Amino acid sequence: MARKLRIQQIKSASGHPADQGATVRALGIRRMQQAIEHDDTPQIRGMVFKVRHLVRVEEIR
Repeated sequence: MARKLRIQQIKSASGHPADQGATVRALGIRRMQQAIEHDDTPQIRGMVFKVRHLVRVEEIR
């Protein structure tokens, strides 16, 4: 069974570079405190790394 990541936005992307806001949207997050789940892939990890100061991440099984 593939591992998954639960990603929750904890800080607003406004006031940050536009590409960071676009990355948050590309992850599927539409509003503050929303939690979404993605498969743990290198692409998702890279996106999370780019906005690591805006989101909270936890591994789930």
